[in-house]
Amino acid sequence: MRRRFFLSGALSTAALPACANAPETSLRPAAKPADALARSAPDAERLIASAGLGGRVGFMVADARTGEVLETYNPIRPLPPASVAKAVTGLYALETLGADFRFQTRLVATGPIVNGRLDGDLVLVGGGDPALDTDGLHDLAGQAKASGLREVAGRLLVDGSALPVIDRIDPTQPDHVGYNPAVGGVNLNFNRVHFSWKRQGNAYDTALQARTERFRPGVSTSRMRIADRTLPVYTYARAGDVDDWTVARGQLGGSGSRWLPVRNPDRYAGDVLRTMLRSNGITAPAAQPGRGQGTTIAITQSAPLNRIVASMLRYSTNLVAEVIGATATTRLTGPPRSLGGSAATMSAWVAQRTGGRQPDFDDHSGLNGTTRVAAADMVRLLTAAGAMTRLRPLLKELTLDGPPRQTVQAKTGTLNFVSGLAGYFDARSGRSLAFATFVADTDRRARLSVAERERPQGGRGWARTARSLQFDLIERWAAVHA
Repeated sequence: MRRRFFLSGALSTAALPACANAPETSLRPAAKPADALARSAPDAERLIASAGLGGRVGFMVADARTGEVLETYNPIRPLPPASVAKAVTGLYALETLGADFRFQTRLVATGPIVNGRLDGDLVLVGGGDPALDTDGLHDLAGQAKASGLREVAGRLLVDGSALPVIDRIDPTQPDHVGYNPAVGGVNLNFNRVHFSWKRQGNAYDTALQARTERFRPGVSTSRMRIADRTLPVYTYARAGDVDDWTVARGQLGGSGSRWLPVRNPDRYAGDVLRTMLRSNGITAPAAQPGRGQGTTIAITQSAPLNRIVASMLRYSTNLVAEVIGATATTRLTGPPRSLGGSAATMSAWVAQRTGGRQPDFDDHSGLNGTTRVAAADMVRLLTAAGAMTRLRPLLKELTLDGPPRQTVQAKTGTLNFVSGLAGYFDARSGRSLAFATFVADTDRRARLSVAERERPQGGRGWARTARSLQFDLIERWAAVHA
């Protein structure tokens, strides 16, 4: 069946109690004889069979306020949630850190500033801010100038110790995809660098920049070489502190651009900070990792966490999910040693929050396809006391074309041959429902080579069919569970 949706505003609702335990088999509520709409709704198992997706399907729908389980299909089967995991991470961070929590990034002087000269080190101290960009570093440099700084006599240091540095979220992804960058205590431009090219005769002009709308500084911590080949499109190697890329000449065409991941975020941020200091009339040596204590001479803060979570859920930004999840874990148990360790802490938090089974999160973003969550456990969290009040207003709103039109506040999730959808909607009677639907063909996914993972054959069609099935189920539930 056809399914179209578009984005609009978000809704808010009241708090809700915990969800009841899920039955093992599918429940089919008996429609009242007078309820022709409910009787005409297609059977859930028939919808699943007609989709012909292969793999596995699991769902649960429950009353969002009482937790009453209304309908299930394989509700306790663990399946990959893909980016639906970000809804869990958002709630985990909001409840652990608070909606008004803000990340801070500081410039610290370890010695006095005398006649414009800092007799000591200048330290960029990261707080993990996932939205820090080149504009923010320029603003820090401007504050340093206002403090009287003109020259750094000591070292320029970058302290990213607030979070462990992980060079990529998922090691099984292709090297060049921008949605799989490093994660650390200093994160600049989502830890991505902008690569652009333009043909000039028989050659190409290329640039690697820490680009924003205001600034386009070049960087020395990433470099690109054009290779005379057709495939692979990109290769990557680490050359000391430099991300060393090559790109196939046969793939470039006339001109273009794309974002590439950064693997050494501290060096990258230090490189750009030095440029921003120079643009404000401040000389400093090349940056290096390090720590130092002293006087804060400049500070910048992120937006409050509830706005960060809303943006993450809307744009499904993997870096943001990993940072806010790891920061929440740091608050609970101290800095994690790995993303997997932090995700395990979140898994335990979910079980404690719901009083149910413990899911198996391997990261906070869902990018890693080894994470497993059952639909029942997801719905228990969505219907836990206070969860809907915090989460539903921040979820992206989808409107399913009718008639009648059906609005849904939900988080989507898509990986190769994996599709998830979970959130809230109101039945046609106005009854608020919480749901989760996971679809996965993990065998087909496992057979993909690394080269096939960015655009696998048949992947888009499979994803469209999976999403259509999820929307068909919502329309069924909206009619039946009124």
